[in-house]
Amino acid sequence: MDAALGPPERMADRADELTPMMSQYFELCSAYEDSLVLFQVGDFYEAFCDAAERVSRLCEITLTKREDSTGEYPMAGIPIDNAESYIETLLDAGYRVAVADQVQDPDEATGVVDRAVTRIVTPGTLTEDELLRTDDNNFVACLARSGDRYGLALLDVSTGDFYVTSTTDESAVADELGRFSPSEAVVGPDAPTDPFDDDCMVTPHDRSAFEGDSPERLVESYFGDPGTVLGTAAEVRACGALLDYAEYTRGAEGDDTDGERDRLDYLNHVTRYDPREYMLLDRVALESLELFERRAVHGRAGATLVEVLDETACALGSRELKDWLRRPLTEREAIEARHDAVGELAGDVRTRERLHDRLRDVYDVERLISRVSRARANARDLRSLKDTLDVVPEIEAALADADCATLREIRADLDALDEIRDLIGRAIRAEPPIEVTEGGVIAPGYDERLDDLRETERSGKQWIDSLEAQERDRTGIDSLKVGHNSVHGYYIEVTNANLDSVPDDYTRRQTLKNSERFYTPELKAREDEIIQAEQRADDLEYDLFREVRDTVAAESERIQTLADTLARLDVLASFATVAAEYDYARPAFVDDPNRTEIEGGRHPVVERTQESFVPNDTHLDAENCFAVLTGPNMSGKSTYMRQVALIQLLAQAGSFVPAADARLSLVDRVFTRVGASDDIAGGKSTFMVEMTELAEILASATDSSLILLDEVGRGTSTTDGLAIARAVTEYVHDEIGARTLFATHHHELTDAADALDGVFNLHFAADQDGQDVVFDHEIRQGPAAASYGVEVAREAGIPDAVVDRSRELLDADTADRSEHGKNVTNGHRPDARTNGETAATADDATAGRSGDDGAADADPDLAETIREQNLATTTPMEALALLQDLQERVEDE
Repeated sequence: MDAALGPPERMADRADELTPMMSQYFELCSAYEDSLVLFQVGDFYEAFCDAAERVSRLCEITLTKREDSTGEYPMAGIPIDNAESYIETLLDAGYRVAVADQVQDPDEATGVVDRAVTRIVTPGTLTEDELLRTDDNNFVACLARSGDRYGLALLDVSTGDFYVTSTTDESAVADELGRFSPSEAVVGPDAPTDPFDDDCMVTPHDRSAFEGDSPERLVESYFGDPGTVLGTAAEVRACGALLDYAEYTRGAEGDDTDGERDRLDYLNHVTRYDPREYMLLDRVALESLELFERRAVHGRAGATLVEVLDETACALGSRELKDWLRRPLTEREAIEARHDAVGELAGDVRTRERLHDRLRDVYDVERLISRVSRARANARDLRSLKDTLDVVPEIEAALADADCATLREIRADLDALDEIRDLIGRAIRAEPPIEVTEGGVIAPGYDERLDDLRETERSGKQWIDSLEAQERDRTGIDSLKVGHNSVHGYYIEVTNANLDSVPDDYTRRQTLKNSERFYTPELKAREDEIIQAEQRADDLEYDLFREVRDTVAAESERIQTLADTLARLDVLASFATVAAEYDYARPAFVDDPNRTEIEGGRHPVVERTQESFVPNDTHLDAENCFAVLTGPNMSGKSTYMRQVALIQLLAQAGSFVPAADARLSLVDRVFTRVGASDDIAGGKSTFMVEMTELAEILASATDSSLILLDEVGRGTSTTDGLAIARAVTEYVHDEIGARTLFATHHHELTDAADALDGVFNLHFAADQDGQDVVFDHEIRQGPAAASYGVEVAREAGIPDAVVDRSRELLDADTADRSEHGKNVTNGHRPDARTNGETAATADDATAGRSGDDGAADADPDLAETIREQNLATTTPMEALALLQDLQERVEDE
């Protein structure tokens, strides 16, 4: 997006020469130079000059021009009634949009109509239903710094969800951003922008919002004493600046625009959290485990975890489900409380279905109360709230016999807001119009004054309805008609052929081609009476509607509490439905450290998308915590590793799990290094991305973590890759002690089971029938006998000539190894680590890199460098640096 979207300098220099309207437009452009200004002119939002050309091109609308005494200006306009669709296009193109509305009645204006920016539409502060594409949260983030601490605040303006945390670790900031995936961020002075990914728009904001006592005062005005509500100065800065930005984007929104910022009164609490309260799933893990997005394969995307789990009935529950999966718990008592509720509902199909039917009638009241509080809700929104409140007593009744504490607590928290439900029922018509200023909103009987005005209007119209028959009788003109239009009001129409019969008390109002229109003194008096009553009634209705809406807004905290309660119940019912219908088991949490005991585990997504699925067991504990997993491609290694992680994640989210039985200890974090990808734009190769992710795992994992490693070291030479894989195995085993599943094609790595206590081998077997490979997808103890790479290549459709030649080369290589006394490990000794050397000896490493040309032997310094290394004490990162140096020196040879 352009750094500035304000008026061109030539326009600023000519401000005194512009017409008042164009001067007003360019003044707004200068005030909001970081946004594209849409300027209301009648029924359209217009953009002028350079902005018009952009709008025309992006929105594919005609570029026109405006001419006045000062010149000619390119112009492009979008209809106000359909503005959101065009604004969405501008947002997708990277623009922020400042909407400048007419804030003065044109009939009352003596010159140019006053206009003001009433809202700034940005990716992270959307509240319009048309622009919010999903039921998921839409967060705007704020990152601030105070000393050595980073404060991170996240706000969903559309729902009021507000979170804040702080840390001294910049990588932890990136982890939390990966968890919440904000669509926009504001960044304070001295705070880094590196943690934000390319999908997040980083927006500049007033520096003063982060400094002095401004953040503290704003936090206090919303939530009370910052020292009580928040924990650190960095959190106060982030929270206060984010509130300031949210108010700024709301502009002077509302019905009574007075140029002042609009407070977000529905923000009544902020949740301060410690990331350690939840299982940490960084961006890499979220993507690898495909929780919310499936990476497309051959252009087709499959199902995600949330899709196969989402049996929620309403938007509130769907959003809460994503949050529970994004932030699994690490507190055993809270997890088991969820399991109690899921178990009870899973076993009571009648109650579960009754709840689901009632929850289907629940509207998205979080976003609804947000609109109510910002004075943007219409009468239909209020009726939607009443419809939701109407089902609360039925939900409460469905839980009357609940046994577990969690369901009893939910039942106690259900608040039908009887007074609000009664108020809306009495005040708002059952099927009101969308527009709230033109009448038809307030129900009869609610206000006596309004009823009197409507009766006056109604009786006047009844008199007019009878006037046509009276006048036909009085004049003898059978074709006489009484009508009405918005320009000339009520009239009596007589055709030209009957004009001679028009009475003297008729006064001509309008001449048409074939007729004349008249009015009488009595008709004019009735018309004035009707119009006055109608206008006064419409104005009174609007005032009454706003009173009702304000009364509802005053209960926003209770309504948000109800929304949270309904959302929790919906997720628990969804978990119970999935458990009952797909044979999920309740997991048990044990006190033993590093225990993962799964009987008959299944991948929750794959089993729903394949015709058949082979369950497999998993046994990890403190003595056997590192499994080296071998077997052919397509045999099921990656699926198996992911299913273990997903079962752990589901268990800690509060769900039952796809297994016959599961006994687990708590995990603080899931790390994944799965799959190959590069970052071309960032200048990182596939191997560098792999090593960067691996470095994060080795730096951050604890003995309570779960680590999934898939083909570490594949992106470089075989010798380098094996060395890295072995070094990583040793480091995770010796220094971290985390439960680890390591899938590899480096069969030499299976020797680690003999050298390291706690490392053991698993494999997926395959049977060869002639030239065909048959996978049974069943995991077995021990290392795999072969990789079957050539056979898998054949099944993938590789030409026969290539497959046959591959077999010839493979057979020749095998014979050569046998002749020279080499085993399948290419000379890597399983006990090498005990001699203070790496799994690949210096000579073997040199031979593996140089082939038969003796290039390495030509450099005695290179060989000496290798011999001098004490790899028993070398860290993984030092090993990587050494390998890179050695590789560069060999290439120079």
